[in-house]
Amino acid sequence: MRTHEFAGRLDKPARATDEISAVGGIRPTGAPAYREGMLQLRDLDKSYGSHHVLDHVSFDVRPGRLTGFVGGNGAGKTTTMRITLGVLAADAGTVLLDGSPVTTSDRRRFGYMPEERGLYPKMKVLEQIVYLARLHGYSKTDATASATALLERLGLHEKLEENVETLSLGNQQRAQIAAALVHDPEVLILDEPFSGLDPIAVDVVAAVLQERAAAGTAVLFSSHQLDLVERLCDDLVIIAGGTIRASGEREDLRARHATNRYELVSSGDVGWLRAEPGVEIVDFDGGYAVFDVDADQTAQRVLREAVSRGDVGTFAPQRPTLAQIFREVVR
Repeated sequence: MRTHEFAGRLDKPARATDEISAVGGIRPTGAPAYREGMLQLRDLDKSYGSHHVLDHVSFDVRPGRLTGFVGGNGAGKTTTMRITLGVLAADAGTVLLDGSPVTTSDRRRFGYMPEERGLYPKMKVLEQIVYLARLHGYSKTDATASATALLERLGLHEKLEENVETLSLGNQQRAQIAAALVHDPEVLILDEPFSGLDPIAVDVVAAVLQERAAAGTAVLFSSHQLDLVERLCDDLVIIAGGTIRASGEREDLRARHATNRYELVSSGDVGWLRAEPGVEIVDFDGGYAVFDVDADQTAQRVLREAVSRGDVGTFAPQRPTLAQIFREVVR
């Protein structure tokens, strides 16, 4: 039996006691699922003639976490991903894995889904994914078991023997994701994985990516669906014009970009807020108000006044959404 890679970067033959992960790959029974794999991008530059595409792009993709990579069309997301994968060469900068420059051998432990579909249209779905697993050193038996489990997890159990070209665009997208996952990669890079998926398929794919992250994989994906990125991701990177405009843990980013905006819900009418100095009403409806204050002391004064006037159900600062942060930093 041929060897293949296990979690923890160990190469050893598969055994009868090994377990098939439902999200792709063969993992020894009882072995820890967590693996190393800190991906670090440092000062990546790329130009085409006089057009500067990337300008000192730096960020980390940590193992066991989902990192969302967002930006408008032409912002530099795909170029960054292709440099990370070695498809393009950077003019300057370094891609590191666990502190060392990424090698060709390291990249064999990467999984990649390009925005453009790249499967063979006339091959059957299962045959295609098995073939890709075999390219990563899996035996035919192991490849078939891993590919079947993964495709079933992605909701393609009824499509295994159909040609790729006969699938709907959404199902082709699921098959493309299976191709990126089937060898149980240590680092997973997905360019617009939710494009063309219906809401049910989005939930299925999102759950699979969360499972991969929980197993220790470093996951980087791009998307224009900011609400989805905000819901899924642990860390966020925003790029515009080839430069990183904001990055960090999701809640830390929201806290850093928060303003002095508060929400008040009370059992009584809160129209009195209009007369409060230092308060600007943003939204108002009876006992509900969203308002900005000029200082923390003003917020505390408003809270005391609200309590004195009746029951207060909610009084809390409003943190910005990813969409609001995005609009702020890309101006």
